[in-house]
Amino acid sequence: MQKEYSLTEGNILKTLLLFAVPFLIANILQSLYGAVDLFVVGRYCTAESVAAVSTGTQVTQIITSLVTGLTLGSTILIGQYTGSREFETVKQVIGTTLFVFALAALFLTVVMLAFERQLLLLLDTPEESFSLTMQYVAICLLGNIFICGYNAVSAILRGYGDSARPMIFIGIACILNIILDVLFVAVLDLNVAGTALATVISQAVSMGTAIVYLKKKDFIFDFRLKSFRPVPHLVKKLACIGIPISFQELMVRISFLYLMTVMNRCGVYAASVVGIGSKYDVFAMLSATSMANALSAITAQNIGARKPERARKSLWYGMGFALFVSVLFWIWAQWNPQSMLGVFTHDSNVIAAGVPFFLSCSYDYMMVAMVFCLNGYLNGKQKTVWTMVSCSAGALLLRIPLVYVFGQYFAEDLGMLGKIAPIVSGIMACYTLAYVIYEGKKGYENWNYPGSIAER
Repeated sequence: MQKEYSLTEGNILKTLLLFAVPFLIANILQSLYGAVDLFVVGRYCTAESVAAVSTGTQVTQIITSLVTGLTLGSTILIGQYTGSREFETVKQVIGTTLFVFALAALFLTVVMLAFERQLLLLLDTPEESFSLTMQYVAICLLGNIFICGYNAVSAILRGYGDSARPMIFIGIACILNIILDVLFVAVLDLNVAGTALATVISQAVSMGTAIVYLKKKDFIFDFRLKSFRPVPHLVKKLACIGIPISFQELMVRISFLYLMTVMNRCGVYAASVVGIGSKYDVFAMLSATSMANALSAITAQNIGARKPERARKSLWYGMGFALFVSVLFWIWAQWNPQSMLGVFTHDSNVIAAGVPFFLSCSYDYMMVAMVFCLNGYLNGKQKTVWTMVSCSAGALLLRIPLVYVFGQYFAEDLGMLGKIAPIVSGIMACYTLAYVIYEGKKGYENWNYPGSIAER
């Protein structure tokens, strides 16, 4: 392993930031996909189109949620084997990862296309935007292979300790997506279909560029067809780590889809507010998301190198950075929520409906920063079953019941509905922090050292 890919040596804060900052930039660029789609549609199309992209994005993010577990599972496995210098096994994990991702892409495409209409009906998608939402979702689903392919390559590189090249690949895709969005929507007037096509094409280019580049640079994996074969015990290990993460992400996504359903019942303006709010959720929490993923890789490598104290110190540094950035977004939301909404729409009705929602939900930025970082650290320790139970409980036992109650009694008060997220995340932050402290008091003998991983 090249020294620059080691996350187990040197100054802890410097190593964390050098690894996490490209991660953060890549996540910012990736988030621009949906933000640019909504921005362009908001400028050149109707409120119905904005609602279509808002609802459609929630549906397509189900795919992202499902592959997140496999992505992080691969990063953790590769990180641990890299930390313990078992590079032949690293190659096997990469081949297994790519094979599993290809099957997952095919399966998810078929299932989601088969049940697309039923899912949109369950979400109470506004009638005015239903056909546009169907169109947007169908086109995005046909590009699943590229979404899964890019996520697989990025997971592999990050587990190997390289967060810079995924940033470059997504940067190429982001620039292309912006150009195509303007071309397809503003020039060719393809409406929401244009935004979906722009996303699919740009992701395909990103994946292709990554594979060609890595082959030419003699990456540890050769990308030959014969190398794309699953190793049974690694498939099992990937499933044991990844499935709990995918399940928890799916439960969280379902709870947010239920919130979208309640908001859709309130009409196009409320649906638009949630769509815009979800974009700011992503941006405000990017530091937390990036740090969480970085902490998973750093913790995994340090487990492989048997340096648990280094991983634990990285957690506190990472959480402090994530909270600092989240507070900045909270200040913006409290000071001038109209300007936040105005970035995506000039519709006065949407802005008026969104102000109370933003004032309430923005407290979630800070709560989620803590939850994400703590879970990232625990995932790196292979405590994925615990994080699955924790996040699933938050979604099913807290968020969904609160959405139901608030929807029954405060359906017209978006400010009250906006309080649900920070309440749920605050409770989760408290018990997750307590668990991490409890784990620390038990000592380091309970860490999942790879001795070897394949034998367990």
